[in-house]
Amino acid sequence: MTPSNPAISVVVPVRNEAGNIEPLVMEIAAALDGQWAFEVVYVNDGSTDGTEAELQHLAAQFPWFRRVRHKQSCGQSAAVRSGVAAARGAIVVTLDGDGQNDPKFVPAMIRALEADAPRMGLIAGQRVGRKASWFKKMQSRIANAVRGAVLRDGTRDTGCGLKAFRRDVFLNLPYFDGLHRFLPALVRREGYEIGYVDVVDRLRRAGVSNYGLWDRLWVGILDLAGVWWLIRRRKRVPEVSED
Repeated sequence: MTPSNPAISVVVPVRNEAGNIEPLVMEIAAALDGQWAFEVVYVNDGSTDGTEAELQHLAAQFPWFRRVRHKQSCGQSAAVRSGVAAARGAIVVTLDGDGQNDPKFVPAMIRALEADAPRMGLIAGQRVGRKASWFKKMQSRIANAVRGAVLRDGTRDTGCGLKAFRRDVFLNLPYFDGLHRFLPALVRREGYEIGYVDVVDRLRRAGVSNYGLWDRLWVGILDLAGVWWLIRRRKRVPEVSED
C-alpha cells in the first residue's frame, strides 16, 4: 500500500497548539510505522498562533501527513468531522492535539476494532491516572454520571479523545455540534457494539486548554437532551421473510 491508499487515518483536531504538533506527530508515526499503511490528518480549526506554519512544515516533509484548514474556528466536533470526511482510511483514529493522549495505545485499539469486525463500531479510550485539576476532574465525573444515567451508554469516560472507529459508521451518524462527546451512545443507536481500552493520561506539553466549563455545561445539557430524543426515536428495521 502507498500513502494514497492507507488502511488507517489518524485525525487530530487542533486550535492554537503550536509547540505540541511535531512531537505528537512523531509519536503517532512511531506507533504505526511497519504495522499498517497510515496517514495523519491534522485539522487546523481557525488557529491564530503558529499552528499553520508547523503543519505546513510537516506536510512538506512527510508524504503521509495531510492538513485540513478551517478559516474560522468551528469547534471540535466540526474539526473531527472535517478530518474524517477527508480521511482515506477505512479505520479512523482520533486523538486530542495537546499531547495528553499517548499514541502508544493506538495499535491495541485498532486490533480490538479489527478483531470483532463488522459488529464492533467503536473502541473508546478510558483514561486512568488523569492529569487534570481537581475541579476539572469533578466536572468530568458529574458530566459522565449524568450522561450515563440518561443515555445508559455503558461508558465511564466519553471525554477521552482517543477513539478508533469505522469511517463509514461515523459518517452515517447524525451530525451536530458536540457530537464527539456522545459517540458511544450514537454508535450503539446504530446497532453496533462498543469496546474499551484503558489509556494513561499525560500532562499537556505546551499552551493552555481551549475548552472551559462554560463551553461545555449549558450546551452539553441541550445536547444530552437531543441525543436522548434521537435514541428514543430510533426506528427498528423490521426483519422481513418471504414465503
